[in-house]
Amino acid sequence: MKTTAARGSLAWLLTVWGLTRAALLLCVLKVIVFPGPDVTSDVSVIYQGWYDVLRGGTFPLEDVTWQYPPAAALAILSPGLLPFLEYATAFFVLALVADLVTLALLVYAGRRPGRCGRGAWVWVVGVPLLGPTVYARYDVMVTAVAVAAVVAGARHPRLMGALAGFGAMLKVWPAMLLLGVRRRGAWASAAVTGAGVAALFAMLMPGSLAFLTFQRDRGTEVESLGALVFHVARHHGWDGEVLLNYGSVEFLGPYVSWVSTGALFLTGVALGWLLLWRLLATRFEAHTVADAAFVAVLMFTTTSRVISPQYMVWLVGLAAVCLCFRTSRMTLPAGLVLAACLVTVLEFPVWFAHVVAGDALGITLLVLRNGLLVTATLLAAVRLWRDTVPGRPSPRPVSPARSADSRATVS
Repeated sequence: MKTTAARGSLAWLLTVWGLTRAALLLCVLKVIVFPGPDVTSDVSVIYQGWYDVLRGGTFPLEDVTWQYPPAAALAILSPGLLPFLEYATAFFVLALVADLVTLALLVYAGRRPGRCGRGAWVWVVGVPLLGPTVYARYDVMVTAVAVAAVVAGARHPRLMGALAGFGAMLKVWPAMLLLGVRRRGAWASAAVTGAGVAALFAMLMPGSLAFLTFQRDRGTEVESLGALVFHVARHHGWDGEVLLNYGSVEFLGPYVSWVSTGALFLTGVALGWLLLWRLLATRFEAHTVADAAFVAVLMFTTTSRVISPQYMVWLVGLAAVCLCFRTSRMTLPAGLVLAACLVTVLEFPVWFAHVVAGDALGITLLVLRNGLLVTATLLAAVRLWRDTVPGRPSPRPVSPARSADSRATVS
C-alpha cells in the first residue's frame, strides 16, 4: 500500500516538474514571451562572449563584469559539450539537466529513514516561481553541486567537503555549507579541493584570480535591502543616479558608499553570530548541517549589497534539503522563501521598470520581498539557536533512530 502511494506521489512530482520546466524552456527559447526585459541576453551576449575568450585559454582580463571564481569557467564553457546546438540553447538544456539532477538528489534524500518528500516538492514548486531567470543564469548548476554536498554530508563528510570546496570555486557561497559540520575531514577535504582547483586554473589559464579586484568600485544594487534607502531618498531630493555598473543596475552617488559599507558591516555581524553559534552549539542532529547551511546563506544573501533574482535559487535548494528531514524546524522559513520567490519574479523581470524608477509599485515590491527575506532570516536563526544551543530543554524528544543518525553525523 505504501509502495503504491509512494509511486503515485512520485508520478505527480515528476508530472508537475515536467510541465513547469517545459514552460520555463519555452520562455527562454522565446516561444512564450515572458513579461518584462529579456532575461536571456546574459547567456546569448555576456556568457557567449566569455565563452569565446575562455576557449582561447585565458580569463576575461579586460571585462570587469567577470566577478566569479575560476571554476565558473567550466559552467560558461559547458555548452561546448553540445556542439550540435547553438550556445544559448545548449546552455538552457544544461540548466534543465542541473535542475533534474537536483530533483533526483532530493528524491533520494527524502526516501532515507527519518526523511520525507517535502524537500523535493519545495524544489519543484520554488524554481518556476522565479520564472525563466533560473535557466538564464548558471546559479542552478552551482545549486546542484551545493545540494549534492549537503545530501552527502551525513554519511560521507569528506565527499561533502570536496563538493563544497569545488562549489566555492564556482561561486564562493557553497563554502558556507560547512558551518554545521563537525568532522575535520570535511574541512580538510574542502580546503584541498578548493586549493587544488585554484592552483590548476592558475597554472593553465592566466588571470584566474582577476575577479578579486573587479568589484572594488561597486555601488548598491537596486534590488538590495540597502537600496530601499535611496529609493525613498530619490523622492526627497537625493541627486544620485541609477546606472548599469559591473553587470547590474546600481545606485551611484552621494552616500552610496556609506550604505554599501553598512551592508558589509551587517554581513560581518552575521558572520560573528554564526561563529558564536558554532562555538556554543552542542546538540547536533541529522538535520543540523542542512539547517545551518540554510541559515548561513540566508544571512549572507539578505545582508548583501547585491540581491540578484538568481540568488533565490540557492535558498530554494537549501530550503528543499532542510525539508527532506522530518525533524527540521525550517518549515516556516522555507515557506517565507517561497513567498519571496513569487514577489521576486514580479520585481524582476515583470515590473523591473518600476523598481528602477523607484515608484510606489517598485518600492512596495522591494519592501515585500526584502521584508520576507529578513523575516525568514531572523526566524531561521532563532530556530537554529534554540534547536542546538544548550540552556533550554530540547524542543522534542530524541528518538533512538534520530540519536543514531546524530552520532553518525558527528562521529
